[in-house]
Amino acid sequence: MPDPESPEDPTQDTPEETDAARRRRRAQFLRDLAEARELRDRVQPRRAKVARLRHAMRMRTFRW
Repeated sequence: MPDPESPEDPTQDTPEETDAARRRRRAQFLRDLAEARELRDRVQPRRAKVARLRHAMRMRTFRW
């Protein structure tokens, strides 16, 4: 069981955490999320196509 005092614990919001560390973690999360989306699109091409069409329709009907 990990030590609750350890700085490696990502759930612990430490005040000494720098903006750079937070940005690195966020960038890693966004890369993982994009990779998961790409994998899902490859595994379920029909669902991906429907999602693309739905997104395109939303973009066409959006008012600036």
